[in-house]
Amino acid sequence: MADESEFGDFGGRHVPEPLEEPLERLAQAFDEIHDTDRFRERFRGCLRDFAGRPTPLFHAERLSAEFGAQVYLKREDLLHGGAHKINNCLGQALLADEAGKTRLIAETGAGQHGVATAMVGALLDIDTEIYMGRKDAERQRMNVFRMRLMGAEVNEVTRGGEGLADAVDAALEDFAANVEDTHYLVGSVVGPDPFPRMVREFQSVIGREARDQIRERAGKLPDAAVACVGGGSNAIGLFDAFRDDDVDFYGAEGGGEGKGSGRHAAPLSAGTEGVKHGMKTRVIGDDTEVHSVSAGLDYPAVGPEHAMFRAVGRCEYRAVEDDAALEAFRTLSETEGIIPALESSHAVALAKEVAEGMDDEDVILVNLSGRGDKDMAQAAELFDLG
Repeated sequence: MADESEFGDFGGRHVPEPLEEPLERLAQAFDEIHDTDRFRERFRGCLRDFAGRPTPLFHAERLSAEFGAQVYLKREDLLHGGAHKINNCLGQALLADEAGKTRLIAETGAGQHGVATAMVGALLDIDTEIYMGRKDAERQRMNVFRMRLMGAEVNEVTRGGEGLADAVDAALEDFAANVEDTHYLVGSVVGPDPFPRMVREFQSVIGREARDQIRERAGKLPDAAVACVGGGSNAIGLFDAFRDDDVDFYGAEGGGEGKGSGRHAAPLSAGTEGVKHGMKTRVIGDDTEVHSVSAGLDYPAVGPEHAMFRAVGRCEYRAVEDDAALEAFRTLSETEGIIPALESSHAVALAKEVAEGMDDEDVILVNLSGRGDKDMAQAAELFDLG
């Protein structure tokens, strides 16, 4: 068990002995390959030509007038596949290709990471297998079809709560049994080292672009940066470029049905310290049912860097209840003609809260991590539009 971590008391490599060596080899490969000219050229080219970077920064003027502060949206929803997930998937798949791996596996909750993994598997001609909880597969059936259309094998996991955590367990078991030829393409800044820092590296393009864009558009850095947090990759991707600046960070977790319901997905706001999926972090106890209206936030833990940010006071994390997220989903759709993913709707809802303590000219940068195409069937059941 490796306890060394750049995340203070969190992170590390808390895994069974058979996984120690392959994880150390992966860490060495990442450290040796990701900063080479060849890798960076391949990665930049794929981000530009395949994923569609850079993504624009949009000044949401009508939403700003309603919230009472200047809201800018980083449009990760416009990427190929509809979410930020493609950034990390391209990076890890190219790393696996450079390291000679012939098979990709991944877990997915809302399906966006699974779709992005299937996309890069098809792009690079690498066999791909996805694990997805049966509960999530039922509410994201179209994403299951998309994965299979691109040649990926999708395994619906029926153990436990049939959700994202159970899909992670199944993927870890597969990885342990097939380490020689398989790369486990982890979808967020979670898991044992080197996954949290590796995913951060590949998602940090979000914040680097946004930092330049907001200075050009608003004439200054934002007063606050807001993102939703499940595992936490889109948030770390945004925050990383501003970590040394006077910019307040806010993370929106899945508050589920509200206080006292016993059903939420908010380990930072309402969890405890513990070990989950190979990392020391903040976790949700067994006495709480992990639930969010958003499948992508339906995870009982969080990336260790977020746990560290909470511990040192660098970021404020708030649980956003389902009703508030759904209201934000509808509000952004009506005011700007942009339909956000339910995950991103949590960030929009939190931006509204943050704006209440701001002046009209203060600037809030929101990471719109994904679009709502995948949530249309679910939303249609929840809204009565006549």
